[in-house]
Amino acid sequence: MCGVMDKSTVGDGNKKSVFAVIQRDYGADEAAAAMNKMAKLCARWLANKGFSIGISDVTPGQSLRAQKDQLVETAYQESAMLIEQAATGKLENQPGSNVEETLESMISGTLSRVRDKVGEICMTELSRNNAPLIMATCGSKGSKINVSQMVACVGQQIIAGNRVPNGFQDRSLPHFPKGAKDPPAKGFVRNSFYSGLLATEFLFHAISGREGLVDTAVKTAETGYMARRLMKALEDLSSRYDRSVRNATGGVVQFVYGDDGLDPANLEAEGKPVAYERTWSHAKALELRIEDEGLLPYEILEVVDQQLATPYFTTACSDEFLKEVREFIHDQLVLPAAMIRERYKMDAGLKPLGPKSMAASKRGKAAEKQGKDKAGAFEIAIVNNKTKITEAQIKTFLQLCWTKYVKAKIEPGTAVGAIGAQSIGEPGTQMTLKTFHFAGVASMNVTLGVPRIKEIINAAKSISTPIISAKLAKNDDERAARIVKARIEKTYLGDIASVVAGNYQQDQLFVSVQIDMKAVYRLQLEVTLDSIRDSIIAAPKLKIKADEVSVRTDINQVHVFAHQLPGASEVAYHRVLWLRRVLPGVAVKGVAGLQRAVIQANAMGQKELLVEGEGLREVMTTDGVIGTQTTSNHIMEVEKVLGIEAARACIIGQIDYTMTSHGLGVDPRHLMLLGDVMCFKGEVLGITRFGVAKMKDSVLMLASFEKTTDHLFNAAFNARRDPIQGVSECIILGSPANNVGSAMPALVAKKPVLPNPVALVFEKEYRASAIAATSGTNGVNGTASGKERKKTGGARAAGSRSKRA
Repeated sequence: MCGVMDKSTVGDGNKKSVFAVIQRDYGADEAAAAMNKMAKLCARWLANKGFSIGISDVTPGQSLRAQKDQLVETAYQESAMLIEQAATGKLENQPGSNVEETLESMISGTLSRVRDKVGEICMTELSRNNAPLIMATCGSKGSKINVSQMVACVGQQIIAGNRVPNGFQDRSLPHFPKGAKDPPAKGFVRNSFYSGLLATEFLFHAISGREGLVDTAVKTAETGYMARRLMKALEDLSSRYDRSVRNATGGVVQFVYGDDGLDPANLEAEGKPVAYERTWSHAKALELRIEDEGLLPYEILEVVDQQLATPYFTTACSDEFLKEVREFIHDQLVLPAAMIRERYKMDAGLKPLGPKSMAASKRGKAAEKQGKDKAGAFEIAIVNNKTKITEAQIKTFLQLCWTKYVKAKIEPGTAVGAIGAQSIGEPGTQMTLKTFHFAGVASMNVTLGVPRIKEIINAAKSISTPIISAKLAKNDDERAARIVKARIEKTYLGDIASVVAGNYQQDQLFVSVQIDMKAVYRLQLEVTLDSIRDSIIAAPKLKIKADEVSVRTDINQVHVFAHQLPGASEVAYHRVLWLRRVLPGVAVKGVAGLQRAVIQANAMGQKELLVEGEGLREVMTTDGVIGTQTTSNHIMEVEKVLGIEAARACIIGQIDYTMTSHGLGVDPRHLMLLGDVMCFKGEVLGITRFGVAKMKDSVLMLASFEKTTDHLFNAAFNARRDPIQGVSECIILGSPANNVGSAMPALVAKKPVLPNPVALVFEKEYRASAIAATSGTNGVNGTASGKERKKTGGARAAGSRSKRA
């Protein structure tokens, strides 16, 4: 081994690291030995060479300081220009945001770019012997951001996902003018830790640091409890001999583990059992013999199809895996070989030129004559050198693929539930609790991190940020997107009314609402004066009758009357005042339960709608929306609208999205298992004391989880039996866990036949005396009881006679 050894090579937990490859190919003992040797080497090297950090390592050079100052000044000027545009009303609002939110988003973007650029400059300007830089690049600890904070610029301080908020009246600190939005007043720290922070910068940095500490403290308790609940719900799941995953009572949770029956720990590539590129290079190197004949492209496919059709492959491997292998050979070996042959004026070789029987009899050199009419010996030699693939190489490659696939299969008895619970619970400790901005939309927050995972596994009825993502039928037309948005988003009467006035006349009192038809057209609303009238009548809280509303189409007005009772003019007057106040809040268009809709363009310029709120069915059935491509992050609503399978897919997708947002990777097989456990009873059950009680029947298991006394009292009162089959119950009683691990195999044997009992000495005499003794006792008791019955019977008869007398 030679070259640079850093974290990416030695192993940061991925499948391609040195130790992972050694462990997979040569076993755990060899991997442990390699680790020990590496540790000895590093310790000896550090003992001889040493590694220290001093002030000189964080002292910036003249060039670095000048570049940093220039970048910061440019950012300050951009920020000042944006603030001025916002003040004069020239700043164009971002989709779904007002001026304030747009300004904050743009300034934050400008300042965060400064920190990243300064970090890149540090990486290039600092010496390659700089100790903090070595630590950051080799992956021991820290990043380029930490290095740039020490050397050049600490950067923008973030509190609760935003810049520093106003703590005093219209400003963050008394040191700044009122209404100040420039970078220093909102938490941008221009200095580095080397140059020292100003008083205000120090305070902003301390506030941000405190938030991080509190975050960590709260997160530890949250994730610990979450991991315990996951473990309790999944602990008894294991893979069985029929490849299914079942719980302790034998209930099927999955028919095949993870849809493919493969163990995530034994997969060579990310999510796949074989790293095809690596395996092919291995097979090619193993079978590299000059005397072997090369195959034509179509011959390669013939050999592959012939091999993959044998029972050796079809019985041990799934159809999907065999299809994947063939696709790899076709796309990565056959097509490139055909293209190279064509480049050197030879036949591509993708199909035989002569009859099939003739072509099969002449493989290799004999077949090469097909292309000799245009290509010379030199070209053939080049093509052979670049594309020569022999039959032995193909067969070795297929054999390696078979071995790796069979090795990757999950073993019966594996505690897949416990492994899955750990794999989901452990990354939770590395998450932050903050909310994140939705990509590209400044004002639309989406809950992520521990709170989101908690919402998902609790199967919460209401979630903090429900968002529906709707694909549009016309995704390239801005006007069409606005029309669909207007159909979904709630529009109130106040948004399209220019005047709401009370009219007090002697004979009648009414409120006149002047409709601004220009605003209606501008918002692309499909509303008319009649539909507005219907909306006012349908408003539940107003209780307005149909004859109390009239429409004046000539002047675009709607009149709402307050009927005056005889001698009660004051009541009608107050009703007019009340109507003036509540009428602007009447919804005239849109779906109830939806807050707002935002048009967002993706990387390819295609527009889609992001809708805040609950109303999946209504959004799916809106004209202009592709219902089959509309998704929601609210699991319970998905179950209600689309059913249990859709809810399962939503659980898996949402946990995966949350994990990847934090840069964490969890194998989809673990997520599938969690999704199946939550849904296999036919309804979405949360991993809580209520959900687990519906999933499990064991008294001891439920008592060991939560509400111990309640479960034990109920079990005693109802005389419940516990079969002692799950993991918790077996641990409580000190017996090996059934159906998991090495305790899973059971011995099936015939019932033993016992020999006839041999009579003991004097046994007959003993039995006879015992029978005689028992019969004599029964006779005495029988006589006594008869006499008693006679006495009681006579007494009863005498009593009845005296009563009659």
